[in-house]
Amino acid sequence: MRIKRVKVVEAGLLKRYLSIQPIRRIIMSDRQGKFAGENPFEIARVWLKEAELAEVNDPNAMALSTVDADGLPNVRMVLLKEIEDSAFVFYTNYNSAKAEELEYAKKAAFVMHWKSLQRQIRVRGIVEKEDGVQADNYYTSRSLKSRIGAWASDQSSPIESRTNLMAKVAQFTKTKGLNPARPPFWGGYRISPLEIEFWADGSFRLHDRFQWARKKIGEQWQISRLSP
Repeated sequence: MRIKRVKVVEAGLLKRYLSIQPIRRIIMSDRQGKFAGENPFEIARVWLKEAELAEVNDPNAMALSTVDADGLPNVRMVLLKEIEDSAFVFYTNYNSAKAEELEYAKKAAFVMHWKSLQRQIRVRGIVEKEDGVQADNYYTSRSLKSRIGAWASDQSSPIESRTNLMAKVAQFTKTKGLNPARPPFWGGYRISPLEIEFWADGSFRLHDRFQWARKKIGEQWQISRLSP
C-alpha cells in the first residue's frame, strides 16, 4: 500500500509540473533562454562567464578523458584556457601520460560541470598541438613560479620526494632567471569538437539536453534535443 501511495503522489506531482510549465518545456525542437543561439562556442563562452560569477573555485576546470594504447580510459582535471571560434584550448607537459595518450589517439573528450548553475558541457573531438606563438604568449602570462615549475616537473614520472622536487625548482630558478623561455616539452592542445552537448538540470530528472553534432570538422552542425 505504501508503494502504491508513493506512486500516486509522484504521478500527481508530475501532472502538476507539466501543467504549470510553459509549452516550450515540452516542445522537442525549442531552444530558449540559456540555450538560445546557433553557435555552440558563443553559448559555451556565456555559460563559462556565468560560472565565473557563481563557482567558488576554478570555474574553468574540466575533466579531460583520454585512452591509452591498450584501450584503457583515463581521466583527470585540467584547466580550460581559451574558447576559440572553433576549438577549446588547454596546456600541459608534452611528456605527461595525458599527452602520450592524446598523441596516440588524436581524440579526447571532456566535461565541465558547474554545481552552482546546475549545468554542464560535454565535448568530444579531434586533438592537435598548439606549440607556437599562442603557447609562448600564454606561458609568458603565467606567474614566474608557475613558469619555473613547468621546467622542474617531469610530469607523471615517479619522484623520490617533495624535497627532491623543490631542489629542482631551486636549480631552475637559478639557471633560468626571471624570464624563462617556454620549455620545448610544454605547450597547448586544441580540441576541435565533433560533438558539443549542453545540459541543464530539470525537475523530476527531466533535464534539458541539446547536442550540436557533425561527422567531420568544418561540416554544418546538426542540432538535436536529447532525451534526459
